[in-house]
Amino acid sequence: MPSTGLYKTIYDVARIINLSLSPSEVMSKIAEETTKGMKAKGCFIRILAHNGKTLEPGAHYGLSDRYAKKGPVEVTKSKLDQDVLKGEIVTIADVRKDDRFQYPEEAAKEGLCSLVVAPLTVGGGKVIGSIRIYSGEERTFDEEELDFLRCIANLSGLALENARMYAALKRARQLAEEYTYQVFED
Repeated sequence: MPSTGLYKTIYDVARIINLSLSPSEVMSKIAEETTKGMKAKGCFIRILAHNGKTLEPGAHYGLSDRYAKKGPVEVTKSKLDQDVLKGEIVTIADVRKDDRFQYPEEAAKEGLCSLVVAPLTVGGGKVIGSIRIYSGEERTFDEEELDFLRCIANLSGLALENARMYAALKRARQLAEEYTYQVFED
């Protein structure tokens, strides 16, 4: 059974999702709340590019901008992310020494050690990105934390999909209004 702190974080994330339809705002708050809830060093949310070849930076918390801007994760170069994109949660005891991790030198400079990554999924299990939790020391993530992260990842995937649909509907409405305005002017 999740601890009270983790339940509160799930509640806080659900509340954030319901209060905002801005993808960047939603991702930033999810990264912050998840980092705090798991008592971790940082969190990084990455979104799968349309071509499926890279995971692009979405939002981060507790990590430097330098680390966040190191570049996209190339899926073909990251065994870790290949597994995550299959829908698996992956843990790594020390990212500085594990060849599944694409940027070990940058992780060492950032003071990162252990990692757990969960897929962000939408309807039918389609993976649209990942959420990464980093610790500054070697750490074993327990089943309660993995269940918590799985829940947060599922909520995050739904939130991002809702925000995307809202943005698409908003743009469609703008186009319809522009078309209508042009028709009546002609």
